[in-house]
Amino acid sequence: MPEVGVQNAGQVLDAARRVVVKIGSSLLVDSASGDVDKAWLDAMAGDVARLRTAGKAIIVVSSGAVALGRRRLGLSADARLDEKQAAAAVGQSILMQAWSAALTAHDLVAGQVLLTREDTERRRRWLNARATLEALLTLAVVPVVNENDTVATEEIRYGDNDRLAARTAQLARADLLVLLSDVDGLYTADPRRDPGAIHIPFLADLTPEALAAAEGPNSQTGVGSGGMVTKLMAARIARSAGCSTLILSGAARAPLSALERGARATLIAAPGTPMTAYKQWIAGSLEPAGVLVVDDGAAVALARGKSLLASGVSEVRGDFDSGDCVRVVGPSGPLGMGLAAYAAGDCRRIQGRNSRDFEALLGWKGPGVAIHRDDLVLTS
Repeated sequence: MPEVGVQNAGQVLDAARRVVVKIGSSLLVDSASGDVDKAWLDAMAGDVARLRTAGKAIIVVSSGAVALGRRRLGLSADARLDEKQAAAAVGQSILMQAWSAALTAHDLVAGQVLLTREDTERRRRWLNARATLEALLTLAVVPVVNENDTVATEEIRYGDNDRLAARTAQLARADLLVLLSDVDGLYTADPRRDPGAIHIPFLADLTPEALAAAEGPNSQTGVGSGGMVTKLMAARIARSAGCSTLILSGAARAPLSALERGARATLIAAPGTPMTAYKQWIAGSLEPAGVLVVDDGAAVALARGKSLLASGVSEVRGDFDSGDCVRVVGPSGPLGMGLAAYAAGDCRRIQGRNSRDFEALLGWKGPGVAIHRDDLVLTS
């Protein structure tokens, strides 16, 4: 994605290649009936289809399961945690049926992805979740992500799914996170209480002043559970992953089309790119758990930007799991570090071998590389 400056928010959406769109309960669920707002959802699905046609990968983070399940079960908004979990179990199927029907109308396939906080904050589970998302996107599926509320043992929400959306953007290495709200971005004060509040179209950084301006929930519908502060905290997570954030109103149908027509929004810029941020994390935040020694041919291939093939690995040192950081050493010394695609024992079984032999050697079909180039940082 090009460097973000003070520019039209629609241009930022147009430039993005991979977009995560977060939709809250207050937009998706009609507050009067408690049912899915089908007209709004159909229009949103049209936005997703249009962006897909433009060549963008789209991931949806959708709230609504608990609200829909509460209505079906006749539960009140102040239900106990176990009742909310039951509501989530019932409402999740209703939610996915609605998304599937809306996307099918545009010849798109919806894929349900349920995550917990551990899935997005523990590295090995994070890598597994990322692999699933990548497979869905490769297969032209629209992932519809929600928190796995039915097994939550603490607060039922992740942060109105705003933080989950930001973590999903990290997982997917998205370059744009779109947070649909019930207001058209950030203001200097709550515009419903202060008629003199001024809209803020662009933030180059998240300052204490910006966070102070966002204090207090904006949603007045009784359906949603978050406010502007949670959106700015999500934007902070996204920024750390090189992902910019747009906060805009989802009240109108087809809000992304409205954005491209000039609807007002707040853009929170991110420094660098998702890949740069990800590789900085590998290079600076992880302690190597082992070593892969490679031959001359592999060293040359790595210098040309290739992945590390098992055929080029001559020695495996240490005891590590798949997803752990390992140092890569060539005949002339250290070359870099990366995330191992296989645990140490499996690496030893496949070292020096062609990927077509992996399934016979391991008894299962795994990645075709020892370290994928996206998970590799060269230091020499």
